[in-house]
Amino acid sequence: MRRVAIVGVGQTKFKTRRRDKTHPELTYEAMQLALEHAGIEMKDVEAIAYGTMDPFDGIYLTERWDSISGAIGKPYMKISTGGTTGLTTALAAYEHVASGLFDIAMAVCVQRVGECVDAQPVLNTAVDPIYERHSGIGAIHIAAIQATVHMAKYGTTEEDLAWVSVKDHKHALKNPNAHIRMDISVEDVLKSPVICSPLKLLECCPRSDGAAVVIFASEDLAKKLRDNPAWVLGETTISDSYYIGDRPDFSHWDTLSIAGRRLYRAVGIDDPRKDIDVSELYSPFTIQEVLELEALGFAKRGEAKDYAKEGVTFVDGDMPTNPSGGVLCTNPIGATGLVRLIEAALQMMNESTNQVDDAKVALAHAWGGTLQFHTLMVVSSQKKLKG
Repeated sequence: MRRVAIVGVGQTKFKTRRRDKTHPELTYEAMQLALEHAGIEMKDVEAIAYGTMDPFDGIYLTERWDSISGAIGKPYMKISTGGTTGLTTALAAYEHVASGLFDIAMAVCVQRVGECVDAQPVLNTAVDPIYERHSGIGAIHIAAIQATVHMAKYGTTEEDLAWVSVKDHKHALKNPNAHIRMDISVEDVLKSPVICSPLKLLECCPRSDGAAVVIFASEDLAKKLRDNPAWVLGETTISDSYYIGDRPDFSHWDTLSIAGRRLYRAVGIDDPRKDIDVSELYSPFTIQEVLELEALGFAKRGEAKDYAKEGVTFVDGDMPTNPSGGVLCTNPIGATGLVRLIEAALQMMNESTNQVDDAKVALAHAWGGTLQFHTLMVVSSQKKLKG
């Protein structure tokens, strides 16, 4: 496999509804930003991976917009893996270049959730119709179970989780593209309406309209295109059981832990807390940042609950997490994972609007399906960690 770097990124501003732009127009906006960032033109892009989730756009076969993405006459593939769509699309584009098939490939993701009259019935169809859907369970209900079990097992409190929300919202204030930008307190979180006990409104993600694009290039081209590319050190993906009831322990994400260890071995990361400088995690609910930090080796089980409260995960803390504001403040579902990678890459390029000092290694993560899929990618300002 060849070395590959991210040489250009682009993302639109995110809102509940982008009434000013159609699906293809949002795509075009993000593409032009990425091309300008990379200093290339569309004719230079050799292959395109396109990710979205059709039902949320209120239309089937959104790939009919391939012409706006410049895909005519070029290799083109459609990706749709739930919440991991964005990062899985990035993996597809990355591997096109790493394999040697192409020198420049583009990952394009767009979502107009505002076109869907009600996204909840769509989300409900992800659950098995025979054994589990009748219970009404969905992503937020699973997150509520995770929170309840973690509280019972480790003494996690509602205030602990509220601090995660306070941290992410504070970070989002420095992100001009963020959907939700407001300064909140722990009291604000605790007093917000209960959505699914113990999770409250300010502990749950929004649904956003917007688009994101990442351009990958081979090593030789990356060196020519920019002085500060974000090098891809490694990636992995993993699946858990589709059936929610088959998972033995809701207080810990076992499959994410397996994926993390696998990726760390491949990349040469011995201690993620020391070797990774910043993380962009897919945490649409506050409890999930806690679980992800523990599963990915940044904390022992039961310890991450205190991190936001103690300032550890703030941008100026020992372990900056979601300095962009994360999924809690911006969630264009099919593009959310790609936004995580964009924010990680910008940190490595030293171009983030909420820059972590001297950051050299970043982790991007996404989950999808019935919380069964996980995708991870490590990027760095350096070509390799060791040797």
